[in-house]
Amino acid sequence: MRKTTILFFAILLTAMQAFADGAAYNLNKLRVQYLEASKDSEVGKKFNKLMHDYKGQDPVVMAYRAASDATMAKYVWNPYSKLKHLKTSAAGFKEAVAMSPNNAEIRFLRFTVEHYVPRYLDMSGHLDEDKKIIISSLRNHRKAGLDPDFARTMRDFLLTKDHLNEEEKVQLKQVVI
Repeated sequence: MRKTTILFFAILLTAMQAFADGAAYNLNKLRVQYLEASKDSEVGKKFNKLMHDYKGQDPVVMAYRAASDATMAKYVWNPYSKLKHLKTSAAGFKEAVAMSPNNAEIRFLRFTVEHYVPRYLDMSGHLDEDKKIIISSLRNHRKAGLDPDFARTMRDFLLTKDHLNEEEKVQLKQVVI
């Protein structure tokens, strides 16, 4: 009887922890937290800690962890530390993309990071590849299962940056989300 009770509580605690982790790593929350982290160093540090506490294998959450590492590069002054954060970010994105190669959100996160990385670091090699997947997903956003608000964010970001040719701009402007 005692072993059964202990086993029951162990299972209950595990389930409660999994539920708490799921709430902490909700994609809608992560999107907001990432945006805030990119604007404030203290929030960025907390977000980075939260993301590195994640032990699951959801590729999108793993991509947010990689993005949080890139954000930390923005807040450290030492060039070696900046580069270390960017390399950690690149490795995290590589793993997330390998797990879910056609996921537009993962590709968009990597695209935004690589967009802001100085070109002379030669760490922006996936921009064209990611852009193609993002545009394709936006053109078929309903079938791709994209969150409408996030799809608009992706489209608007692409339209305001310098990575689209005229044909791609026309295509994205015609996408109704």
